[in-house]
Amino acid sequence: MRLLPCRSAPPPEAPPPRLSLIVPLHNCLGLTRAMLASLHATLPPGLAAELLLIDDGSTDGTPAWLEEIAARPPPGWLPLRILVNEGNRGFAVSNNRAAALARGELLLLLNNDLVLLPGWLEPLLAAHRHLGARAGLVGNVQLDAATGAVDHAGLELTPQGKPVHTRVLPRARAARRQGVRIMPAVTGACLLLSRALWEELGGFDEGYVNGGEDIDLGYRARAAGRVNAVALRSVVRHHVSSSPGRKARDEQNSRRLALRWREQLLADSLVPWCRAQLAEAWLQPDPQDYLITLRTATFLAGLRRAPPPEAGLRVARAMQREFERWDAICGQDA
Repeated sequence: MRLLPCRSAPPPEAPPPRLSLIVPLHNCLGLTRAMLASLHATLPPGLAAELLLIDDGSTDGTPAWLEEIAARPPPGWLPLRILVNEGNRGFAVSNNRAAALARGELLLLLNNDLVLLPGWLEPLLAAHRHLGARAGLVGNVQLDAATGAVDHAGLELTPQGKPVHTRVLPRARAARRQGVRIMPAVTGACLLLSRALWEELGGFDEGYVNGGEDIDLGYRARAAGRVNAVALRSVVRHHVSSSPGRKARDEQNSRRLALRWREQLLADSLVPWCRAQLAEAWLQPDPQDYLITLRTATFLAGLRRAPPPEAGLRVARAMQREFERWDAICGQDA
């Protein structure tokens, strides 16, 4: 990795900013330029912040453009530092390298294919402040840039134990009023956390390659006693998975995550399984499942403390089938 000489880099003696914004780049120069334009157009005035761009082996016009803005930073931009990887090292490595040089009290990880909308940042900061000492990772609501549909409002588990994006906003008045929704994890496409927590957790696990590292970080934050959340009033648009090769190692990443967090993923899947079981029983009643359905309904209604034992057994069975599938296609490559 090398650091480009940059005319707008903050001097070493400058006081640390409140916020360090980190943007890894891999090709997609047009999206990068649009994202950074939207960033600087929507930042609140007087924000003490710095911007770190790290190029991860781009092969389009990105390297030349970075040399250009290092020599002549655009007017009105944040203090800027530019890092260049020696090759394509991936999302986790790029963020870790940039975060190691960040000076802010808070880190804000941003994908280069976002479109940042007016008023997106303040609710993120407010949600982190609301959680106080419990704050883990704070994400936001992300709309698909092509369709406008909700693509992310947190990460949840399927009844089969697999993490997926939540694409439904909460109806509860309390969540809407507070503007904060507690979730098991959030996506790394737009992610706020304290630098102290990042350093405590050791940043992203570089064994993940462009997938799973954000969920793993969220689960490590929870294991450390923190709370992950979505700032419901922070809304951005996202050109989903636009970087080349983004999905190339999805199976290996998923297997690595499930091996590490098997028990926690199973526990987080019990309520989704119960909801799915009750919905299926409503549409297609099965007399043989009457007792399971009754236990499930009383659990979801708060009349039972624990879900029916069948929930854990059936989620575990589904997860085991997935491990067998991964073993067949991935071998020992986790």
